[in-house]
Amino acid sequence: MARLADMLGHDGLDGAIVGVGPDLEYLTGYQAVPLERLTCLTIGGPSSEPVLFVPRLELDAARAGVRPDLRIETWEETDDPYVAVLDRFDDRDDGDVDILVSDRMWAMHLLHFQERRRGVRWLSMNPILRELRMIKDQDEIELLRLAGAAADRVVDQIASGPLVGRTEMDVAAEVRDRLRAEGHELAQFAIVASGPNAASPHHQPSDRVIQPGEPIVLDIGGTLGGYNSDTTRTLWVTGADDAKGPTEDFRHLFAVLLAAHNAATVAVRPGVAAEAIDRTARDIIDGEGYGENFFHRTGHGIGLEGHEEPYVVAGNRQPLAAGMAFSIEPGIYVPGRFGARIEDIVVCGPDGPIVLNNEPRELRVVSG
Repeated sequence: MARLADMLGHDGLDGAIVGVGPDLEYLTGYQAVPLERLTCLTIGGPSSEPVLFVPRLELDAARAGVRPDLRIETWEETDDPYVAVLDRFDDRDDGDVDILVSDRMWAMHLLHFQERRRGVRWLSMNPILRELRMIKDQDEIELLRLAGAAADRVVDQIASGPLVGRTEMDVAAEVRDRLRAEGHELAQFAIVASGPNAASPHHQPSDRVIQPGEPIVLDIGGTLGGYNSDTTRTLWVTGADDAKGPTEDFRHLFAVLLAAHNAATVAVRPGVAAEAIDRTARDIIDGEGYGENFFHRTGHGIGLEGHEEPYVVAGNRQPLAAGMAFSIEPGIYVPGRFGARIEDIVVCGPDGPIVLNNEPRELRVVSG
């Protein structure tokens, strides 16, 4: 909050209003429930004390969720909280007042603010706050590491079977149970994509029964200590007699994918543009004739949100900086046949990549 206030003052801005969502949690620790009743944090510059405004009936939850030195003000059901919040900021006659608003604030709340006071320029908070949130400190990196290690253990447990004869939905339910058993508060997703379903990057687990002689793309994640895990490994199930091993064309596809993943990871270092990491992976896949089969970005930032900045994608010239955390996850998908993806969470260290997932990336062949 202090760093944000300094940035506001440096840029000549009058203040910021942070609504419920990841930005509020990042600044205060408070995981507020989004409601039609207004909850927000106001920050008005270096000399202005931050204030958390909450409905009176949410006071106990707010006190339990934030540090004790943060000032909390409540409003009653018959109050106008929008006026109370705006009274925190100067109403100057010599020009516009510039107030930043967090991107996740409901449009309903912003419209109420706009109705209460004219002469305010409402600006997105993202250009400033993204600079803070993209750079993880050591505590954040440690939480990402713990979340990633827990997800790695779940991948290993699932790969140890049984798999053949079970539905994708059944395996996905086991993934969620195991993530929680490994310390996750939330098991947010469990992609179990078998056989031809592996060609769909965001496949929703179905009642399809897993068969011997096919791949499974396992993409899992959730939150531990508020920070996200997200990892993908590709398995091949042979059946009990190991008779149906990976086909030569699938082995070739996977070898290309692994080379692209490894090269993109090695390329991570401060000063390299995010799009250059994407290009590194894409050049290898394109060069082997699979360009049309890699149709999503190479990665996304991760932290309090599963997807946040920086995005590792063509057109993003953002230079990487020490402390940025993001996925490296190229994939190759052949419609109607099969697909594969490898995903690690990587932190840009001062001298190169720090990989937070340690489950083997090579194609894991299991009897099922």
